[in-house]
Amino acid sequence: MEAFDLTKINLYEILKQVDNGKIQLPEFQRGWVWDDDRIKGLLASIAKTYPIGAIMLLENGNENIRFKANPLEGVKNLNGNKPEMLILDGQQRITSLYQSIISDEVVNTRNSKGYVIKRWYYINMKKALDFDCDMEEAIFSINENKIITENIGRDVVLDLSTEEKEFENFMYPICKLYQYHEWRTKFIEYWDYDKEKIKFWNDFEKKIINNFNSYNIPIIVLKKDNPKEAVCQVFEKVNTGGISLTVFELLTATYAADDYDLKADWKLIKDNFKKYNVLLNTSSIDIIQAITLLSTYKKRCEDIAHGKSNVTTVSAKRKDMLNLPLEEYIKYKDIIVNGFIKAAKILIENHIYKANDLPYTTQLIPMAAILAELGNTIDNIGNKNKLMEWFWCGVFGELYGSANETRYALDMIQVTDWIRNITNNIPRTIYDANFSPDRLYTLRSRNSAAYKGVYAILMDDNIRDWLTATKIDFSTYFSEAIDIHHIFPVAWCRKNNIPQGYYDSIVNKTPLSGRTNRIVSGDAPSVYLERLKRNAGVSYDEFYNILKSHLVDIDSMNKNDFFSFYEYRKEQILQKIEKAMGKAIPRTQNITEEGNFYDEESEIDE
Repeated sequence: MEAFDLTKINLYEILKQVDNGKIQLPEFQRGWVWDDDRIKGLLASIAKTYPIGAIMLLENGNENIRFKANPLEGVKNLNGNKPEMLILDGQQRITSLYQSIISDEVVNTRNSKGYVIKRWYYINMKKALDFDCDMEEAIFSINENKIITENIGRDVVLDLSTEEKEFENFMYPICKLYQYHEWRTKFIEYWDYDKEKIKFWNDFEKKIINNFNSYNIPIIVLKKDNPKEAVCQVFEKVNTGGISLTVFELLTATYAADDYDLKADWKLIKDNFKKYNVLLNTSSIDIIQAITLLSTYKKRCEDIAHGKSNVTTVSAKRKDMLNLPLEEYIKYKDIIVNGFIKAAKILIENHIYKANDLPYTTQLIPMAAILAELGNTIDNIGNKNKLMEWFWCGVFGELYGSANETRYALDMIQVTDWIRNITNNIPRTIYDANFSPDRLYTLRSRNSAAYKGVYAILMDDNIRDWLTATKIDFSTYFSEAIDIHHIFPVAWCRKNNIPQGYYDSIVNKTPLSGRTNRIVSGDAPSVYLERLKRNAGVSYDEFYNILKSHLVDIDSMNKNDFFSFYEYRKEQILQKIEKAMGKAIPRTQNITEEGNFYDEESEIDE
């Protein structure tokens, strides 16, 4: 059996069904946005009987695909009718035609610059019948009061404010296309039954009015027994606006059928997340995906407990999210939100303070779901260490860059079981994670997940600012404007012919306050260290202990020996990465110089 039917329906019949509510919009459809020029172009195409494309409708009535329906913009009297069809593709065209032809009210649209305007639409009858005139020139729009003036309103250029003036100017109102008999009678009476005017009208009716009356539109009707994911996929593939619907929008429409406001939920969640800077880039889809992950995991556990042979697959793919029942969403929403908040607090403990410093936003999804499942047991230090070992392996193994859904599912099962000591098997993400010493050389941009990871682990509990000796933690990170800066300044490195690949590597960068970085300036380390010590007002031993908290070799800095400094610090960073990942890193290196390189950070510390 085919999934759809194809037919043709008269334009007027379609617009009547829109007017009485038999054709409506699923709530996931975006608002009507067509501008004045596109509306005129559409009307001109119909006047010339040109095709305007097919309209796709979905049969309403499938209990498994319940979308909340809304009338098209401008429709007011539904007469209690429930929708028989929902528009999947063609909303902009049908709404434009309905408002300009049927509604008999001024059309709220936009001009070419995007400003909101009100317009009535007319056909210039003389131009429409002029063989040498393009039909688009004959379709005319005018402001709400139907009067065009110039010279600051002193001179009237065109007045269509009464029917008589419409007759006088041979301007046919498009909102009267399907009530043309009455207008025709009055038009002929106005011209005192002049034979030329009657002939003129007859030509206009035959060549223009009849084109609208007889115009048929191809209609594709998607049958109601199609599954939801098929409906959504079809919508995205054929939608003429090129709109890709999000899962959140589709679920919003689905849940609205049960009078549940998903948008209101997300607003509250988003307001709650504002307390945690690290969660500011978390999206509504992240929440849905985490809930789906937890929901399917719970079902899997139930299936296993009941000895079922075919257990539920843990998944958070698009089709699984689209099929997330409202009751499951409600059941797990709050604990997932708490899971994200718990994740934020743990990340802050591990010196990831801002959303832009989070290596992978995507890794928050399984992390939140795992934390939601583990509950308070994660407060056990051993369990928390295991969780962070998994986290850092994902970061330094750079495993969450793309195609994550399969990894989400594996992590949900394997990491949870591993932390609970249900199994001794190492989770796949930890097993897969590898970090090469060569990678440190190429970590130059703060857009890289591994770069952000190194930045975070450098800010351990011992690190202090060079000038203030202030411990770099959550409070000082923001109050002291902490950022990552070059240790051997860019200006000095360029002057001394240090290759850019080396001096822009994260090995040559460390977290410092803005004040400290200004004192560093572009001088040699031996020069600025002495200046910093004087400003700090402490002994050499105390000052050097502060420096050592940044994993630097002070002797090489005092000697301005960049490469000795580089090799020492690289090894120190590798040891910190090893500790974070819980696994050894082979000490092999084969650095290949890259091509021309630009990093905006290199402009910071000159």
